[in-house]
Amino acid sequence: MSGDLSLDINIKEPRWDQSTFMGRAQHFFFVTDPRNILKSSKTLEDARVTVENYRLGVVKPGLTEDELWRAKYVYDSAFHPDTGEKMVVVGRMSAQVPMNMTITGCMLTFYRTTPAVVFWQWVNQSFNAVVNYTNRSGDAALTTNQLAAAYVSATTGAVVTALGLKSLAKRLPAVMSRFVPFFAVAAANCINIPFMRQRELKYGIPVTDENGNRLGESVTAAKSGIIQVVVSRIGMAVPAMAIPPVIMNALEKKAFMKRFPVLNAPVQVGLVGLCSMAVSSLEPDLQERIRQNSPHTTTVFFNKGL
Repeated sequence: MSGDLSLDINIKEPRWDQSTFMGRAQHFFFVTDPRNILKSSKTLEDARVTVENYRLGVVKPGLTEDELWRAKYVYDSAFHPDTGEKMVVVGRMSAQVPMNMTITGCMLTFYRTTPAVVFWQWVNQSFNAVVNYTNRSGDAALTTNQLAAAYVSATTGAVVTALGLKSLAKRLPAVMSRFVPFFAVAAANCINIPFMRQRELKYGIPVTDENGNRLGESVTAAKSGIIQVVVSRIGMAVPAMAIPPVIMNALEKKAFMKRFPVLNAPVQVGLVGLCSMAVSSLEPDLQERIRQNSPHTTTVFFNKGL
């Protein structure tokens, strides 16, 4: 059964032109919209049904293009792109702004004592572990034992890194101690992400042709995706964790901050996709399979994860 709405709308791609800054900005404003975490289970389910039915060529009578795109972004905000399962709330993209603002602000505020460093690094890496697992690439699930081992290893590594840097910073200018959270987070990302996604490194992630047809699983693509995620996570942390320390170091010398130290944490908080790869870069056995099953394919695509 088909309604009046055209079936030619490509909802596999973002609604706006991703070759322009404004198009990318509009896309990510919708993807990270914190209001989506307030959507009810019924709203999420309705969005899922609307999107999946549209992909099958079934259009609800009276459905408009705007309603379809709203459903698409609500669906994307809550369901994993590979497995289709509903994601844990704090691991969703729509939760990233409020969660990261709060945790980052607290890490930058409470860095002077060892218990505070341990607690907030533990909170941050626990949150990162949930995000990394929730947004993992591929559809192969981690076992409970693998998940527990990855979490303990990553969190322990993050806390040890933070304490080591804190000890080193004692011999450096006072302002340098403010950068301990940033360097700890950068180092921890190099531990946390590969550990939480170790299954991908062992079994690979799905690679597809330009039409979305699955061609196999690639460990090489998994390695490439994980490296890109580590680098982008560190880069994403720079504005929120490397700039505020300089600002706060200057502000805390002001009379009003000395008079109202309780403002420290709120001020800190306030300051605070798909990839492609050439077939020739994949494993030899997978290259051979693709040549046999899809000889015209020269480039494959994969979800690198968040």
